[in-house]
This record gives sequence, structure tokens and C-alpha cells, in this order.
Amino acid sequence: MRNWWLSGAALCAPLAALCWSADAAAQERENGVCYVSAIDEETGEGAVCYQGRVIIVLGSRAANVALEDYAGSATIVEPDAVKKRQTREIADILRDVPGVAVSAIPGQTQLRLRGSEGNHVLVLVDGIEVSDPFAGEFDIGTLQAEIGSRVEVLRGPQSALYGSDAIGGVVAYHSSTADGFGGRVEAGNHGTLNGSARFGTSGDLGSLGLNATVVSTDGTPNALPFGGVGGTRNLGKDSYTLSGKADVNATDTLSFRATGRFIRTEGDFNDQDFNPASPTLGFVVDSPDTTYENEAIYALIGARLETFDGAWTHDLSGQIADIRRDTFGALGRTSGQTGKRLKGSYVSAYNIDYQHYFTFAADIEREEFRNRDPFGFAFTGTRSARNVGLVGEYRYDGGEFDLSAAIRHDFSNRFDDATTFKLSAGYDVSDSTRIRAAIGTGIKNPGFFELFGFFDGRFIGNPDLNPEKSTEWEVGIDQNLGDLDVSLTYFDAELKDEIFTSFPAPTFVATPDNRDTESTRRGVELSARADLGRFTFNGAYTYLDAKEDGAREVRRPRHIASAGVDWTSRYDRFSAGMVARYNGKTDDLAFTDPSFIPATVTLDDYTLVNIYGEAAITDSIQAFARAENLLDETYQQVFSFVTRGRSVIAGVSVEF
Repeated sequence: MRNWWLSGAALCAPLAALCWSADAAAQERENGVCYVSAIDEETGEGAVCYQGRVIIVLGSRAANVALEDYAGSATIVEPDAVKKRQTREIADILRDVPGVAVSAIPGQTQLRLRGSEGNHVLVLVDGIEVSDPFAGEFDIGTLQAEIGSRVEVLRGPQSALYGSDAIGGVVAYHSSTADGFGGRVEAGNHGTLNGSARFGTSGDLGSLGLNATVVSTDGTPNALPFGGVGGTRNLGKDSYTLSGKADVNATDTLSFRATGRFIRTEGDFNDQDFNPASPTLGFVVDSPDTTYENEAIYALIGARLETFDGAWTHDLSGQIADIRRDTFGALGRTSGQTGKRLKGSYVSAYNIDYQHYFTFAADIEREEFRNRDPFGFAFTGTRSARNVGLVGEYRYDGGEFDLSAAIRHDFSNRFDDATTFKLSAGYDVSDSTRIRAAIGTGIKNPGFFELFGFFDGRFIGNPDLNPEKSTEWEVGIDQNLGDLDVSLTYFDAELKDEIFTSFPAPTFVATPDNRDTESTRRGVELSARADLGRFTFNGAYTYLDAKEDGAREVRRPRHIASAGVDWTSRYDRFSAGMVARYNGKTDDLAFTDPSFIPATVTLDDYTLVNIYGEAAITDSIQAFARAENLLDETYQQVFSFVTRGRSVIAGVSVEF
């Protein structure tokens, strides 16, 4: 039916299994309402629960869009999927989404959508733009999975709606305000101790959700031993998250909202050896007392007014992101940066008969960055950039045929004005077949570290950089074959002025520059879901051909695949499952030559297998356990940063 994994026709509410795909019968039903049919009068069994029209928040600046009306490539990961796979870091479950590649080292986990750069993906957390202005991207490894959370992914350029950072796509995380209390605590090997608690309440006056999450581990070594020496230092990490969001209904037509989030992450890392005379030149080596601290505060306030019986809405919001990153060595702090973003948005939307939607939006944004170099080698004053974006959008939801068009013009104080667009359409050929197509452009402004550098003598900034520009088109088909839903998408993108790192003579000091040639990114995304009684199957495969200046782009596996099987017992007392994630061979850069000009190396492919299960002790208490990296595979996501070790974890959760 759709290239979307979402909550659909599953066994009635207590049996809601891993929820990844929609059911045709649910398309015209009210969102959030459970419709029951096919009940056996004698046993009461066989009930089927349709969850209604599933909503994607990201699909329009105007309002929430029913997923079956969206004509682009989108994936929704529902709370039941996050819970069942016992996800603790959101980055892990994103490995199961078509078109997504994840690479992680201590202190930075990157997402790439359809071969984009890590800083080409806009990440929104409860509506707040959370990227660090220093690098222009968000460390997705700091985003912990709170109880009841859900994730949306839009693939392809979304700059026409969301501006510069969305050239490759958008990932949005939503915490829960559902009524009730939930909590969990778990422990395992490698010194793992995790906990999370959530409280939510709602009523006529509004809703409130509060969350607290702690993830802690002693970690494993990430350096390779040389000659039997080294590679023994465990890299631990502690991450703490406090968040809350509230909605207040002042009148029938006026509402207010507020969101706040605090994230603090402390961890160990190892340096790379840059001694030209060392046999481990360019490799990660054990580095005692090297640690990092990342701290971020995010907040948003907003108001929404409905007029003309809800046909014309006005939404005004303001948000702030304040981020600090520091590294430490044996003698104290070795580097640091702070970044701040202030953003205001106004959205005015008018609909005619709930079929024609006209939207105007304006975004005003100011970003600041300061290098907190403790040694005085770099400029430590404040750099800033300002941008104003104006958006016009039209959407038609016509049942069998859906159309959307958006155009955006950005005014920047550092770069030339830019215009981006997005056009997409979908058509239901039959009750079981849908075809869709989209074309759009995107833009990505250089980050502060690319413009101004961060360490004189090791990385020199280039204030003359141009923004990167992308054009991408896609075609897709979604097919329902009874109990099987299959989706296939082909995409083709060209990137101009790609920013790369050069090493010009005679100093060979690293500095960014723009490519004169075009980079290309083409590929196929395939997803499938099957309902087989008490078993469900979910699979995803991505083929990617990404080339920069005629050579394969680094850290873009040509093949990525995921397959998961889940089982739920009668009466929902027990559940179990397994997911296997394959990451194909990928090229990377190795600084193993004394000239410091990087060499291209190929990292081996790897397969990660997780198993998990849960048993209900009472109606409110569950015991669970999982094994991650069951095959105990040692692998590299980035050259010389080794990940190893099987994890076995067990715990208890409660829900009231």
C-alpha cells in the first residue's frame, strides 16, 4: 500500500504488534479511533482493530497530513515498534528505515539520507530544530527513546518547506503526552544501567507530558591492538534527558503550547595518532583521560488561532537551541564550542472544503557560534548568521489523486538569496495500487566550522564557500497483495558545489572548498511488510550509487538491508522477535600517510543481529530481555573506530 511502516490493521489494541504499515480499510476512518469487526460471538476472538487515519506531521507547513494523502517518500515508526524492539537510542531503529545510513563514533553519530552528508538532514525534536550551528548537524546518538515516542522520516529535499538544513530530508521525533505513567529499568553487561519514566495527562483544558531518561554504560574498547599492545580502554558513556511539553486550550479556537528539553552527555573517546614517525599513524589509539561533555537546552513556545470555523488557522512560535560541546585531556579542557539558534515562525493556512489547502509561512532565524579554544590559537569571538525564509504552499487532497507544490525564497546576510521548490503527486490506480512521483530542489549553507575553521594549523576555514545545491526526482509504486504490502522507489539526485576537504600545497593543511564537478546519488528503496497470523515480517533494502567527482562517496554503503520477524502470543501475554541489519562494504578516508593526504580504504561489511522478548507478569508489569549484536561481531563504521561486543540486557517495565 505505502512505503510507510506505521500502525495499521493489527490484532485488537492489546495485541498491537510491531506497527509499520497501513491497511486499506483504515484509510477513511477517524484518526485515533479503534474500529472493531469480525468478532466470533462464542469466543470473542478474531477481532480486528483498525487504528484510523495515521497522521504525518512533517508533510505540510499547514497542518497534519493523512499519510495516504502524502505523495512523497515517508516512514513513520510508531511507539509500539520502538517499544517492541526495545530501542534505547533512536539512531538504532532508524537503521530499519529505507534510505537511511548510520555511522557512529564516540561523541558523534551521523545520519545520511539517500547518500546525503550528515549535515544535510534536518532533525526536529518536538518541533524544535536541534542541530548544532557549529557543524550544522545533530548528534543523533544523544537522542534517547522516551516511553511512547514516535519518529517520522521524510526522504528527499525538503528545503522548500524547511530551509537550508533539509536538503537531504527531515527526521522528526515526537515525545508522548498520552495519559498515564510508565517506567522501566534495566541492566546488563558492559556496566549497562538504563532507566526511563514518563507521566502524561490530558483533558478539555489541554495536555501535559513529562519524561526523564538515563542511559549509562562502561562501554568497550574502540582501538585496535598493535603487536598485542593497546586496544584495551573501555569507552563509557552517560546520557541524561529531561523533557516536557504542554498544550493549553484557552478557548475553543485559541491554544498555547510549550516544549522544553535538556540533554547532557558525558563520555570517553580515544584520539587518533598523528605522529608521522609512529607505526600507528592515522589509527585510533588508547588515550587515557580523554573525555567529552555535550550539553544542550531546547525550548519552544507557540500559539494557534482558528478562525472561520477552523478553515483559516494562524500559528506563531518561537524557539531556542543552546548547545555546548567540550573535550578534555589529562591536563584539562582541550577544545570547546558553543552554538545558539533563535528562530521565529508564522504560518497562515486556509482550506476550502478540506481539499484545497493554501499556506503562507515565514521563518526568521539567527545562529551564533563561538570557538572556546583554551590555547588561544583560534579566534574566540562570536560569529553569526541571519536568514529569513518565505514559503508558499498549495496542497490538494482529492481522494484518488493528491497533489502538493511548495516554493521558498531565502534571504541571507552571508550568501546570495536562494529559491527552492518541491512538487509531488500521487494517484490511486486501484484499491491496491498507488503510483507517485516528486521533484524538488534543496540548498545547504556552509557551517561555521567550514567557514571559519576550528583549529588554526590543522583545519583552516574558507569564508568564500558557496552553498551546496541539489536537484532530485523520484518515482514510486506501492502495492497491496492481501497480507503483504510492498513499496518500491527509484530516486536520482545531482549535487552542485559540494563542499569537500582539500589539502593544498605547500602546507597541505586541510581546508574546505567547493567542487567544480557534479556529484550524483541514485538508488532504489524497497520495503515490505507481511501479516502472518501471530507473526509479522518487516523488511527494507536500499541500493545506493553515490559518486563525488567520479569516485564513490565515503561512508555510503552501496547495500543496506534490514529484516525483522515478531511473534505475539494468544492474549498478548508474551512476545518475541529478531531483527538483522546488514551494512555493506563502504569506502572511507585514512590519514595513514605522513603527508596527511588521505588514502581511500574499504571497510568490511557487517551484519548485526538482535533478539528480544517480553512477558507480562501482571496487567501493568512486564519483564523483558534482549541481546544486541548476538553474533558478537567486531566491525568499523568509521575507519579505525572499532565497535565490538555482544550486549545482554534485562529489565522490568510498568504502565498505569
